[in-house]
Formats: sequence, structure tokens, C-alpha cells
Amino acid sequence: MSKKDETFRGVLDAEEKHAHWGTIGVALIVGLITLFIFLFVWRKGRVSRRGICLVGLCESGKTLIFSQLIYKKAVESFTSMKENVGVLDIANKGALKLIDIPGHERVRQRFFDSYKNTARGIVFVLDSFSLNKDIRDVAEYLYTILSDPVVSSNRPQVLILCNKQDHPLAKGPQVIQSVLEKEMNVLRNTQTNQLEAVAEGGNRKSFYLGQEGKNFEFADIRSLRVEFAASSAQTEDLENLKKWLQSVA
Repeated sequence: MSKKDETFRGVLDAEEKHAHWGTIGVALIVGLITLFIFLFVWRKGRVSRRGICLVGLCESGKTLIFSQLIYKKAVESFTSMKENVGVLDIANKGALKLIDIPGHERVRQRFFDSYKNTARGIVFVLDSFSLNKDIRDVAEYLYTILSDPVVSSNRPQVLILCNKQDHPLAKGPQVIQSVLEKEMNVLRNTQTNQLEAVAEGGNRKSFYLGQEGKNFEFADIRSLRVEFAASSAQTEDLENLKKWLQSVA
């Protein structure tokens, strides 16, 4: 190969290297811009979601908790067919919108659907004393909320608040977690079988809550962080809830 050819070949190699690094540079810039846009949209979504949904069965104590937090006093409550909404100021964190979702089974899903898109956190309130009697209804309602596609996508923090701890026969949070996990495991198997049957006939994809191949545990719900805490709205003991709200805000 002549010197002229070698020089020409060197120029081509140099241009190819420049083009190669130019392509990498463009790819990096595009990647960084995409990441920035994603973080911006995600952060904007987090900031815009300032709602805290209080959910649970009737008589669980949701409305009393709502009135203690918003009005700083107990307000006589009754089974309501509409939501209660109030603004809760969190020190050094800004305001949260607290929504007391009605517990009546005829309307609760409709109201939850109206507010779930703006939920930064979900507080599932249950009666620690009457749980044995209500365990099936509690588990079904909780399962519906945790497996909701919007909830799974937005990933609000979830607190299962074991209320009415002032009752001498109330179960503690650890016992309640264990009892709920056993009931949720049975319910999940039933739900999964039903969804699989529908999927075979109607191409509907089933949603599996937790980890396949093992018994249900709240820790296995990868899209959500689920915590348990005790409270007694009747004696104004809501310290665990207030600490959780502070962390969520």
C-alpha cells in the first residue's frame, strides 16, 4: 500500500471514529434528556398527589379519626353515604388533603375511584376488636384496594391502622397482620382461579398480588410499601398515625 493510500485510509479511520463517538454522544444526550423528562414528570406527579384516603368498613372509626385530625375534637359520627374532606397542615411539609371515604359497600368503591388518582397515601382503618367477625369483609376490601391498577401504578404508601386498641380484647398489629395474611392468601387463591377462568374465555389478564409460589405476605407486594400501626381514636391516641403522615408528606 502506497503512502498516499495509507494516508487516505487513516483519514477514513479517523472519520469513522469521530462518527462512532458522535453517535455515542448523541445517544447519551438523548438518554439524559429522557431521564430528565421522566424524573420531572414523576416528581410533578408526586407533588400533585397530596391526598390521603381514609378507607375501611363502617364502624371502624374512620370518621372519628378524621374529626380528631381536622377539627382537633370528637364529632358525633354516623354511617355516611358521602365523603368528608379536610386540609391537614403538616409542619415543614405543607398541606395534605384528607378524605374520609364512606365505608358502606354500596358507595365506597365509587368514592375511592374518584380520589385514588390523587392519593399520596392510603390509611386502611380496621376495628381491632371485631376483626374475627369481619375478617372476610376486611380482607376482600383490602384486597380490592391493593390490587387496583391505579394504586399499583402510582404506588402510594399504605398504612393498615389497627384502631380501637383501648378495648381490652383488641388484637395487636402483629397478630392482625398474621391473621390478615392468612385470610388474604385464601382470598388470593380464589380470586386468581376466577380470573384465570375468565382469561381463558375472554383474554383477560389476571393480576397476582404478592409473590407466586408462596403464601401471601404483605412484604411481597413489590409495588407497594404496607405498614401496620396501632391507634385508639376514642382515647385520642393517634401518635403512630401522625408520625406516618409526617413521613408521607
